[in-house]
Amino acid sequence: MSWLEDVIGCARPVIAMAHLPPLPGAPLYDADGGMNAIVDYVGRDLEALQAGGADAVMFGNEGDRPYLLDASPESLAAMAAVVGAVKGSLRVPFGVNYLWDPVATVALAVATGAAFAREIFTGVYDSDMGLWRPNAARAVRMRHDLGRDDLKLLFNVNAEFAAPLGHRAIESRAESAVFSSLADAVLVSGPMTGQAVDQSDLERVKRAVGDTPVLANTGCTADNIAGILAVADGCIVGTHFKVDGDTWNPVDRARVARFMERVEAARRG
Repeated sequence: MSWLEDVIGCARPVIAMAHLPPLPGAPLYDADGGMNAIVDYVGRDLEALQAGGADAVMFGNEGDRPYLLDASPESLAAMAAVVGAVKGSLRVPFGVNYLWDPVATVALAVATGAAFAREIFTGVYDSDMGLWRPNAARAVRMRHDLGRDDLKLLFNVNAEFAAPLGHRAIESRAESAVFSSLADAVLVSGPMTGQAVDQSDLERVKRAVGDTPVLANTGCTADNIAGILAVADGCIVGTHFKVDGDTWNPVDRARVARFMERVEAARRG
């Protein structure tokens, strides 16, 4: 049994994204609605995801465009406050992801009591946000220093909105993330939020990392999830669960339920 089954409670779990609206400090932040509006929005999405049958939830600051490579104090504090405000409504395990700062993500996970955290921890990238150089060593050491060796770290090895510098194949980057940076799981993404992963990338990464779980990180839909779960150990879903499949819309409970019906069929199969 992998740690996914131990922590989340099922094989090939679906981790659903609870996207936060823009936080204080972000250009699109709604100062009139303030923090109360953000908490209300996330609370409604959280209930729809859980009612639809998602196995776990991950909170992410998707609305904070343009994204930061180093967390701002105001947005990190606000995100912790939002998670704390809705945490009492959780009926499933949860994780966090602060885009795009792995050290801030670990700090947030520790502060909120998250079971897992997702980020770009390794590599160097040519990105929309500039030269992207995450610090896996600092993030993993922080996890240990803060007494959270149980916190599972999900390493995305092909960043969205970016291309890696160098020429190593994705399976080589995944294998080294496990070997040298202690990745608990490896995530494979498409080129942008909501865009499907390359099935051959999933297959090569899965072969390379052995028993380490591999999850599809973007672009999972009711139409392709059976094929994805034939290879991957689980998936993370955000855009497909929204009204009309639009990343910036609220969660559609019916879409979640339909997707989970396909997942249950794939698990049985």
